[in-house]
Amino acid sequence: MENFNPLRDAIPVGEIRRALVIKLRHHGDVLVSSPVFSVLKAHAPQAEIDALVYADTAEMVTLHPAVAQVHTIDRKWKQLGVLGQARAELALYSALKARGYDLIIHLTEHWRGAWLCKLLKPRWAVGPVVKGRPKRWKTSFTHLQTMHNAQRHMAETNLDALRRLGIQPRADERRLTLVPGAAAEAVVAGHLAGFGLAGKDFIHVHPASRWFFKCWPVARMAALVARLQAQGHAVVLTAAPSADEKAMLDAIQARLQRPAFSLSGQLSLKELAALTQAAKLFIGVDSAPMHIAAAVGTPTVALFGPSGDKQWGPWGVPSRVITSGTHLCRPCGHDGCGGGKVSDCLTAIEVDAVLKAAQELFPA
Repeated sequence: MENFNPLRDAIPVGEIRRALVIKLRHHGDVLVSSPVFSVLKAHAPQAEIDALVYADTAEMVTLHPAVAQVHTIDRKWKQLGVLGQARAELALYSALKARGYDLIIHLTEHWRGAWLCKLLKPRWAVGPVVKGRPKRWKTSFTHLQTMHNAQRHMAETNLDALRRLGIQPRADERRLTLVPGAAAEAVVAGHLAGFGLAGKDFIHVHPASRWFFKCWPVARMAALVARLQAQGHAVVLTAAPSADEKAMLDAIQARLQRPAFSLSGQLSLKELAALTQAAKLFIGVDSAPMHIAAAVGTPTVALFGPSGDKQWGPWGVPSRVITSGTHLCRPCGHDGCGGGKVSDCLTAIEVDAVLKAAQELFPA
């Protein structure tokens, strides 16, 4: 009875030789799909499992212990002209065809996944139900997965693709996975030594998101950092190399009596993961670095405004999610109230609430 599976079209996992998991989205989305690789490998240990992601997100899955090969699509192929892009696409198709996939797991509504299922002809293929899609979408897959439950975390939604195939994830298999690697860890150790810091003796704060309507006001973030410093905590600030994020960090630093340690725009994604892994606590907003913190097991304080914390909160790690608690209109998903790039539900979050959450997560 223990092995009974009521799903009539469950696939025989012991017959999977090679599988391809397709996740063509942003960094955080790719990282939140990492349990799919772990669970599939645990249930089909004989299988080689590949990933297909955008080139700029590849570091989210490289070195994952369950991933055999990472195939990438470069968004810059469009700049190569018609012939150049065609050559790049053909090279990708040839590489995928040569792998001979038995199973394709397509985790988004991107049409490319359906096309690849048609072209590569795997024995099994699972993709999402997408309202309004024509018959050619549905017939691209042997199995269709229901999606879009706003109360369900995206890590579980991704795993639902496996459940649809008859693979039931165990609780201990579902955590996010990101491996920084020895090279990244060495770079970060050098930075920390230069600051006079070592592992687990600092707080990592990443204030920005690529979408600024998800960000807490600069003045409040600066006030939080100052309060943490006053309590004797070393704080390391980070930002992406973009001019906007670096400007935000500069504005925070300008408000501090004693500037925090900063690695603004200096780290690769793997190095950012290594830094977060070395921290005793991560504080940030709904962003890829917040998911990175969860993936490397660092306790996390995450500030959420218009985006949905039930779907996108820190997964599988000691955490606190901070929301205003008074704005019943959230999560709305809008780019600021009225499209004005400023979210009232974020500006309403008090420094004391974030500080209290941080104190609850400090190692004893």
